[in-house]
Amino acid sequence: MTAVNGENAPARPGAATAILAAGAAAGVLDILAAIARSTLQGNGALVVLKAVASGLLGRDAFRGGSGIAALGLLLHFIIATGWAALYYALSRRLSVLVERPVVSGGLYGVAVYWLMRLVVVPLSAAPFGGGGSTAGMLVAIAIHIACVGLPIALLVARFRSPAP
Repeated sequence: MTAVNGENAPARPGAATAILAAGAAAGVLDILAAIARSTLQGNGALVVLKAVASGLLGRDAFRGGSGIAALGLLLHFIIATGWAALYYALSRRLSVLVERPVVSGGLYGVAVYWLMRLVVVPLSAAPFGGGGSTAGMLVAIAIHIACVGLPIALLVARFRSPAP
């Protein structure tokens, strides 16, 4: 027997579930892509994680050990969750973000790349800028589309509760 008024319908996950799931997925995918890219360039995971920590600690991050790398990983997931929270908040005002998550997520990935490159990193203590080759930039944008924008958009669309 089914309830006509929806009394027995399962509750939809709330904002926290959507944001945490999207942040975790984007965080895992993005850091794995960064580590793979760094490894192919002759570095490894510790360099990537210390580079993230350098946003808070500056050059000193590269002199630290595994504790600094752990801090970098924590900061990375905080940032990814922040991007997920922003997307969720925007989706409450712009329904297209959940109605068309593939297109919206792709565009969001590009926006995140540029905001990180032009705003977040320059305002941080990181001792490096956005330079690099055009090919490297295109790879980084593709990673942000596939590993940040799309997972965030798809998971927010999947878990977002309807607006009141």
